[in-house]
Amino acid sequence: MNLEDYRNYCLSLPHVTEAMPFGENTLVFKIGDKLFSLTDIEMFESVNLKCEPELAIQLREQYSGVLPGYHMNKKHWNTVKTNGSISDDLLKQWTLDSYELVRKGLPAKIREQLNVDEKNGGTQSWL
Repeated sequence: MNLEDYRNYCLSLPHVTEAMPFGENTLVFKIGDKLFSLTDIEMFESVNLKCEPELAIQLREQYSGVLPGYHMNKKHWNTVKTNGSISDDLLKQWTLDSYELVRKGLPAKIREQLNVDEKNGGTQSWL
């Protein structure tokens, strides 16, 4: 998967925004102002994704292309290599898992607003 395809996938998820709060080379994807994925746009060698702690360890043991989160809390984040050692389908699934994990952890008020927006077929520009 290339950066453009990955970006398009992330932005296809409901209420996702992108930003570059860590400098001009790091692209961050957020829901409700909480990040669920980040990557270097110059090299696109890996993606950092949030993960349940127990699953994070299992994935690192099972896949050589999954490492403890680079510059992240290693208990909750994995770095996933984008060199082809992990299939595009797995990368998309783990990105969706990260998105859902962050979404579930949002404050109730924001989750409610997101649900209302989805029912009404729109999105909030402030998210």
